[in-house]
Amino acid sequence: MKLLQIDSSISGAQSVSRRLSASIVTRFKDSLPGLVVSYRDLAAEPVPHQSPATRFAKLKSLYEAGALVGEVGEMVAAAMQSGAQVDASAQREVAATNGALNEFLAADIVVIGAPMYNFGIPSQLKAWIDCLAAPGKTFSYTTAGVEGLAGSKKVIVASARGGFYAASSPMASMDHQETFLTSFFGFIGIANITFVRAEGVNTGPEQRQRAVESALAEITLLKAA
Repeated sequence: MKLLQIDSSISGAQSVSRRLSASIVTRFKDSLPGLVVSYRDLAAEPVPHQSPATRFAKLKSLYEAGALVGEVGEMVAAAMQSGAQVDASAQREVAATNGALNEFLAADIVVIGAPMYNFGIPSQLKAWIDCLAAPGKTFSYTTAGVEGLAGSKKVIVASARGGFYAASSPMASMDHQETFLTSFFGFIGIANITFVRAEGVNTGPEQRQRAVESALAEITLLKAA
């Protein structure tokens, strides 16, 4: 079994999400003998953000592989017929995004350290998620609607929030972190998603300690299935 660990916090050793994601991985290592773990630190080595050049290069590769049809496929075909080229820089960036996608596709379990920044996720985590939105790889459009293709995976999110954004909080409507992650992974077919949450970590040292201890206790109960 393979596990992919993703961290995205810029807070280094002070990061709550990093502490929680590490604890989750340790939990699975202890309970799953032979587990193979790969790691990507998006703050230290971010994946490229999308650009017009890299978008065309990615679409071109999907079109050539037969994974892109319809109006977008026709647009790419027309651009190619007009002589549109993919430069070396775009090719390198597409290779990097494909590398991130292939890591994800190879994993059975994905552990994501996801702090809330300004009510959403870090931009470096969003760029990584953009790598996963691959027609024919993680989802497809059918006559019946969207079909997610990554449903066999389990995702565990180590979520850290400076304030309180749970459903019972007056700030719940400003949560564009966990709601986005749930929506995206649901779109690509993953219903098996668990959040281990530490809330209010910036409201004072006592609340921070309580939140972290509660999350760590929750991690001890996690199961691989």
